[in-house]
Amino acid sequence: MQDTQGTPEVRVFRLNGRPHAALVADHVLLLDYLREQAGLTGTKRGCDGGECGACTVLIDGRPRLACLTRAQECAGHDVETIEGIGAPGRMSALQRAFHERLGTQCGYCTPGMVMAAEALLRRDPDPDEAAIRAALGGNLCRCTGYVKIIEAVHDAVGTPR
Repeated sequence: MQDTQGTPEVRVFRLNGRPHAALVADHVLLLDYLREQAGLTGTKRGCDGGECGACTVLIDGRPRLACLTRAQECAGHDVETIEGIGAPGRMSALQRAFHERLGTQCGYCTPGMVMAAEALLRRDPDPDEAAIRAALGGNLCRCTGYVKIIEAVHDAVGTPR
């Protein structure tokens, strides 16, 4: 929201587990804020229309498309990006499974796929293949044919994250 002078307002939310204050104008998309202002470039710009899932982040633990979410909507919420999964130099079990199963190929869709899979595994720690396919249904990959991605999620099941 902007004041009557059109000045961006400070929005407070949690970003990757830490309190975060952002000066954000009404029109700024979360994707643009993350990449250009917060310096978190793991969230990818794909279609800019909510079709590919490359920009998937978690808001309050639920997958959301950052290209369709205004940054101001995140005020008072928890936002997680791929940078918040695992730690520098230490991949999460899900990230490691993607790597080991070769579910990354070119890697462009990988952050969105990992975030969608992470949300699934948090709410269902032992999903069947149908649940995995449904959870990843909004994420497109042009390289893998999805087999390696689904295998990676299966491998991560039951592994401490």
